[in-house]
Amino acid sequence: MKRSPEDLEKFIHQTLRSLPARRAPLSLESRVRAALEARAALPWWKQSFARWPLAARVAFVIASAGVAKLAIMGAVWAMGGFDGAQFTNAFSTQFGWIQTVSNVVEGIGNFFGTVYRSIPPLWLYGGLAVVGMMYAALFGLGAAAYRTLYANR
Repeated sequence: MKRSPEDLEKFIHQTLRSLPARRAPLSLESRVRAALEARAALPWWKQSFARWPLAARVAFVIASAGVAKLAIMGAVWAMGGFDGAQFTNAFSTQFGWIQTVSNVVEGIGNFFGTVYRSIPPLWLYGGLAVVGMMYAALFGLGAAAYRTLYANR
């Protein structure tokens, strides 16, 4: 007798529902309780950010904003050529190598900008299309390999 998929599904569902509930082993229960207690005993700074006290969260956000502002100010200062009226000659003589490094990086950037502008746009779009096709081929080969090696086990 061949059953329909719906009848088979109902039969399996009824069979599984009729099985008695199994209790977890005591060793598992004790390990889970110990892990929960250890997590609850952690100090506030080792817990998730949402569980930190409000004052600590506010202080962290303000400190993060300050660090971000310093990073942005440093980047603007670096892009400006590292020279400004607030720095003395002692700073310039001690950190003069920074200007040299800045000039080298600027020269390399100008070189690559010139090379980029000299490449025809059709070549750039073609190269982008080739990279996209290679990515799609890699994804397809990976999916085929997965289906061949692991999906049927």
